[in-house]
Amino acid sequence: MEVDRKLVVDITEAILAKLRELDLLEGPGPSECFRQQPDLLRDAVALGAERLGGKPEPAEAARDLARYIDHTLLRPEATREEIIRVCEEALAYGFAAVVVNPYWVRDVARRLEGSAVKPCTVVGFPLGATFSDVKVYETRRAIFEGAREIDMVINIGALKSGQDEVVEGDIRAVVEACHEFGVLCKVILETALLTEEEKVKACVLAKRAGADFVKTSTGFGKGGATIEDIMLMRRVVGPEMGVKAAGGIRDAEMARRLLQAGATRLGASAGVKIVQEAAQRTRGM
Repeated sequence: MEVDRKLVVDITEAILAKLRELDLLEGPGPSECFRQQPDLLRDAVALGAERLGGKPEPAEAARDLARYIDHTLLRPEATREEIIRVCEEALAYGFAAVVVNPYWVRDVARRLEGSAVKPCTVVGFPLGATFSDVKVYETRRAIFEGAREIDMVINIGALKSGQDEVVEGDIRAVVEACHEFGVLCKVILETALLTEEEKVKACVLAKRAGADFVKTSTGFGKGGATIEDIMLMRRVVGPEMGVKAAGGIRDAEMARRLLQAGATRLGASAGVKIVQEAAQRTRGM
């Protein structure tokens, strides 16, 4: 059967355009190859090819990086449409979790249902200075709405005031509420506001309180994740706890460096850009 070359190319280009519109593909794609080599498509079909494609997107190395990323949208003005788009991106790229403000947890949980991507929300966010029982209520309500991971902010002022028992008790209350339902608890230290001694103390208190992760930043403070802070946090908590780097992670190189320093999770609003960049670098190797 004679194949209509123009028809096949037109269909291919229409599909690629839709994928790019959904941010699931970037670059010229296979149709560019067909335009540059007019006989390639016809010959491939004549030889019995049933599918035609270019290089995979994202590449395997990019997917490996994606599984460490918590795809995050915590802007107060974020709309439901934007929240759902973040979920679609997380499903397409294989991110670890989608992190949103509590109001959107139900929508996120419904969209991610049946997938490996976890709905995650924040508690005591972004200041950490509310009452422990309020944080516990926030936690329980978020879990009721479908959250499977909780990122809580410590009482930073209490830590800096030397009120270690208050800080540990605050963390423990949220951790216990999480673990009652098999939900992970990540503890945000806001490292940019702490001295090195306070960072060490916060890690020790979080570990003693039974937290699953310590996390650098809210992303709303005056600084974000640094290599030095990740290395310090990893040394203090040891190999058994998770360490999450968050705040200011905008490219694949920084993401890889943080993982090499000891991070086991990355919080980023630029997750798609990071993974696409990793895929491009893999293709260029």
